[in-house]
Amino acid sequence: MGGFEGHLYPGLSLFFYGLYHTRLVSRALICNHHVQYLPRHPWSTGRWARLRQIYYVGLVKILSTFILVAQELHNIQGPLVLISKIYHQRNFLYHKQWQHLTLYMTFFLSGCVDVVSQNLLPQRSAALEQGAQALGMFLILPLMLSHLQDSEGVELLCHVLLIQALFLLLLVVIAELWAPNSLQLWVLKAFLYMITGSWLIQIGFMLFRPISGHKWMDDDKNDMVFVTTFFCWHVASLVVLMAWIYGFSFLWYCYVR
Repeated sequence: MGGFEGHLYPGLSLFFYGLYHTRLVSRALICNHHVQYLPRHPWSTGRWARLRQIYYVGLVKILSTFILVAQELHNIQGPLVLISKIYHQRNFLYHKQWQHLTLYMTFFLSGCVDVVSQNLLPQRSAALEQGAQALGMFLILPLMLSHLQDSEGVELLCHVLLIQALFLLLLVVIAELWAPNSLQLWVLKAFLYMITGSWLIQIGFMLFRPISGHKWMDDDKNDMVFVTTFFCWHVASLVVLMAWIYGFSFLWYCYVR
């Protein structure tokens, strides 16, 4: 996730995935049904009847992975190799890029499992989907921890706050394996996905395209303090956003539909 685009695109993917979960939770609370999935459309006849029965979440995950991988490869100068072979030395190359690609593969794995479970198996397996999601988060966390090695100052603090959100998200998805229909866990999961995504986008702007036009300074205490302040503002803003989505959903399902 190097550069501005490397933070923007993954952040948008995670943020919109969190919005999707917020929609699921809101509809489950209002319509009093299981939070796991949106109900299928009733079977109908016609050319496009089968397409109305397909769950597209897994396909969107796979498509997002291809976009993220293409963006990562586009930013690499020269061939992508794992180990250099200069004389008798063997050095690992592009360590951050390989970390990013490994991270994206967790999204791809989760998307493939979703597609198989939701559209190919005779009966949908929620445990399989949630297990793949938990495995992906378990792999992402150590990758992000090792990502801190070359960071300092503002960049280090930004990524520490990101890892804090990822760690809480890991705990939630693990707990969800034992309580798959817990509304409290789904609310937390939706919120943490959105905060992870929005904060990734914020990191991209802070490190590479500051809105003020002035670079954030590692030796400026005010800049360091405001990093944490901005993170808290993200948390508060997303709480308001989730409340607004629930309110809009309540009006939609109770008075419009």
